[in-house]
Amino acid sequence: MSWEKEIEELRLREALAKKMGGEEKVARQKENGRLTVRERIDRLLDEGSFHEIGATAGKATYDADGNLTGFMPANFVMGRGKIDGRTVVVGGDDFTVRGGASDASIREKQIMAEQMANELRLPLVRLIEGTGGGGSVKSLDDMGFTYVPANPGWEWVVDNLSQVPVVALALGPVAGLGAARAVTSHFSVMVKEVSQMFIAGPPVVNRLGGEQFTKESLGGSDIHARAGAVDVIVKSEDEAFDVARKFLSYLPSSVHELPPRGEATDDVNRKEEMLIESVPHDRRKVYKMRKIVEAVVDAGSFMEMGKLHGRSVITGLARFDGWPVAIMASDPNIYGGAWTAEASHKITRFVDLAETFHLPVVHFVDIPGFLVGIDSEKAGTIRHGAKALAAVYQASVPWCSIVVRKAFGVAGAAHMNANRLHYRYAWPSGDWGSLPLEGGIEAAFKADLEKSDDPAALLAEINERMNRIRSPFRSAEHFNIEEIIDPRDTRPLLCEFANLAAPLRTPGRARIPYRP
Repeated sequence: MSWEKEIEELRLREALAKKMGGEEKVARQKENGRLTVRERIDRLLDEGSFHEIGATAGKATYDADGNLTGFMPANFVMGRGKIDGRTVVVGGDDFTVRGGASDASIREKQIMAEQMANELRLPLVRLIEGTGGGGSVKSLDDMGFTYVPANPGWEWVVDNLSQVPVVALALGPVAGLGAARAVTSHFSVMVKEVSQMFIAGPPVVNRLGGEQFTKESLGGSDIHARAGAVDVIVKSEDEAFDVARKFLSYLPSSVHELPPRGEATDDVNRKEEMLIESVPHDRRKVYKMRKIVEAVVDAGSFMEMGKLHGRSVITGLARFDGWPVAIMASDPNIYGGAWTAEASHKITRFVDLAETFHLPVVHFVDIPGFLVGIDSEKAGTIRHGAKALAAVYQASVPWCSIVVRKAFGVAGAAHMNANRLHYRYAWPSGDWGSLPLEGGIEAAFKADLEKSDDPAALLAEINERMNRIRSPFRSAEHFNIEEIIDPRDTRPLLCEFANLAAPLRTPGRARIPYRP
């Protein structure tokens, strides 16, 4: 009366599933310098925590008596596991089975992974390689017909962006629907010289004639990092798993919780002497904003995202007194910190991330305005900039701005929502207005200069007078800037902000859905 025989068959099927595409295909995966999907899951998750679902789904063959003679598993492995003790959903493509293209059960398994993350309110990690769900030409030949394209389960993919943290690791060649799955996420990663991503790969593109491409020249990681399709490039798969774990550590398991406080190990009253001289008196000289950010956040906590895209703006996650925050900062080394079309898109997506997962924003401001010129006009910069401005004004999370230097024009006005409490501080290097004085003085006083017997002396006198007017202390006299601070006090004040902001964070869905 025992069911032992059936359990033996179950164990046999599970063992066959773990062989993936077979010894030859697994060996080829290794020769190409890539891990198998099961090795990836083991390295990503806490040891022994993976609970697989659907291991026995796949294509079986039987003899005339109905006995199992072979089994090819579905090329998508999914289930639950833990990262740093917290439950997550993980789903990965198995490139050893028909290069990650679809088979009879991959679609349902992918859908279940997305649905499980959504309904159980768990973070989702996608390990992507191959087409990740689209049919191959071989599968069409086996089916004997084609079909009108659809993306079953995509409603879960879209809704997850407003529900749970979604991490996508592109760990090999990724095309078509796989590429769409990679970028429809909150945090996407590629492995340098190992990952490539395409709308369509070289065999399709090269048939069009013209320039011929390799996988790397068409869809290498540098291309997508600069375009903003992926957030981070890493040097190895293990580094990809590390940054995925780090990213998730700043976020709650879902929007229905609050971001957890990390261990507070850094002195909240720490003051860095270098800050008093980090910004040059000469406004034409640049400085290193990343050094300022890293000096004031909890030591070692700054994790930059999108470094190669929209480079005049720096974005990333960090902690103050253990509390996770979203960091935005200007980079004066790139276009003087001016907002470009690409930077504006980057800001919109990043502010949406902060709003979705209840992260307070700390903004280090040095914005001369939007980048001007014909290229900016052709790029539709004002359209993208207005969208970024809308994201800032729609955000409801606590917000603190540190005006390090410039704040000019419409983009400068977007350093925070002016209708909310002005929780902000200015350094004595602050410089603001409707437009920079440089270049504007001669135009404004053109008539006086033309009439002057000594225009050079008059110009020098006007410059001296205007420089006195532009002093941040003049603005403070009119309460136009609330506080001018010693730069060395920045960290203690931001730690205070983080602690004041913590109880103000409210769980739940954001009013504006996340825009990928």
